[in-house]
Amino acid sequence: MKLTLRVWRQARGAQQGKLVDHKIDNVSEDMSFLEMLDMLNEELTVAGEEPVAFDSDCREGICGQCGVVINGTAHGRGNSPVPTTTCQLHMRSFSDGDTITVEPWKAEPFPVLKDLMVDRSAFDRIIQAGGFISVNTGSAPDAHATPAPKLRSDRAFDNATCIGCGACVAACPNASAMLFTGAKITHLANLPQGQPERYLRIKNMVAQHDAEGFGNCTNIGECSAVCPKGIPLESISQLNRDLISSLFRKDGFGG
Repeated sequence: MKLTLRVWRQARGAQQGKLVDHKIDNVSEDMSFLEMLDMLNEELTVAGEEPVAFDSDCREGICGQCGVVINGTAHGRGNSPVPTTTCQLHMRSFSDGDTITVEPWKAEPFPVLKDLMVDRSAFDRIIQAGGFISVNTGSAPDAHATPAPKLRSDRAFDNATCIGCGACVAACPNASAMLFTGAKITHLANLPQGQPERYLRIKNMVAQHDAEGFGNCTNIGECSAVCPKGIPLESISQLNRDLISSLFRKDGFGG
């Protein structure tokens, strides 16, 4: 199939970029979206032009590196009944002659590095602020050493599937990362190991979230709609409940 790609091009360190049209032919419907971008880059390289910079790693929907906005939707999705990552999107979702607009995540906390690559280290700093448990080192305990109720462990696992791709931020009109932060909070809040630092964790992570420049949640729901792992809005509710509870505890601990 023949396609016209309107790709965001922005030089490294530049403050502004622009959409540039690229024509591409002989695209197979069995290609993934990233394979199609690889094909475009081969053609650009042969022609002596600068290839399009984009992130990718696992190409299996696990690492969260590949996120771009395709035709106004984070990760694209195409005709898939459920949200997917960009690397899991295939060209059968498009038709011959289509014009496809490809842009990076656009949010102040995610500065563009080059073309479709953005710096998502703000997520790392939110995790560093409290997305962990403090334990002594040593051999791993038996899996059943600390029992957890089935419903709680299932809920923790569902939230632990968050891959930190940033689609929630890209889709949110407020550029809020509350779904990401809520997933990390809910994951640990539902396990016994996460209880000792539970309320200190929520204070620190939300403070870092705000310090990074992410916006507030206004319950629009765009984040959950595009999340490739299906993190529910209820995770933000858990975050808000824990945050309110922490306000009545000294330094996050009981008292």
